[in-house]
Amino acid sequence: MLDLASASWTDVREHIAAGNTIAFLPFGALEQHGPHLPLSTDTIQCAGIAARVAEHFSGLLLPPVPYGETWDNGGFPGTISLSASTVTAICLDIATSATSFGVTTLVIVNGDYGNRAPVHAAARQLSIAGSDAIVLDYPGLVEVGDAIKESPWAAPGLCHADELETSMVLALRPELVHPERYAAAYPELPADFGRRPIRFDTLSPSGVFGDPRPSSALKGEAILSFVVERSIAEVDAHLGAIGAR
Repeated sequence: MLDLASASWTDVREHIAAGNTIAFLPFGALEQHGPHLPLSTDTIQCAGIAARVAEHFSGLLLPPVPYGETWDNGGFPGTISLSASTVTAICLDIATSATSFGVTTLVIVNGDYGNRAPVHAAARQLSIAGSDAIVLDYPGLVEVGDAIKESPWAAPGLCHADELETSMVLALRPELVHPERYAAAYPELPADFGRRPIRFDTLSPSGVFGDPRPSSALKGEAILSFVVERSIAEVDAHLGAIGAR
């Protein structure tokens, strides 16, 4: 694996010349994750996953994009949101530059729910233009969550500042977690939650959806390992499908 931010241009040239033409782009967000987790939680998570998957494939690890489409968390100080079109444009511009020096497959490792539609739109546009890109969106997270979580979901598959996310940050950046601020929150959600835009601060004053108290670094490592394993399988399947493996 070659970390682009730490490499020289000649390092990149040699890496690509050796046939290592797959690149990984972590796409995060700067958004609230309760009083106990940093605003960079999604970026930390997707960057950690991307680094491990890139290592497996001897890929090129691009620096994470630390902002995303996070309008729904805009009611909390510190949250900074991009428009969906900006998220798509950033992906397209990065892909264009990476392709120019020999990258043949771009793997966008998504870190935030709000980015899903715009990063998939970028992958689709790249495919239409004849480039190759895929999106990883925490594959297997709900499955491993069902197996590991001691606390109930705030809603099916919803993890935001809960046991899962807190555990992952404990495994990756424990110094940024504030256990003394842990507090569960199970807000009453409208029947159409997830189907229409809604500000999270109108639902949960703390920004928490779930219970971070049972979190642990050990759980976080198990969650990350499972998601990385599933991510590797998805990339392998994609490369096989396009005849690149």
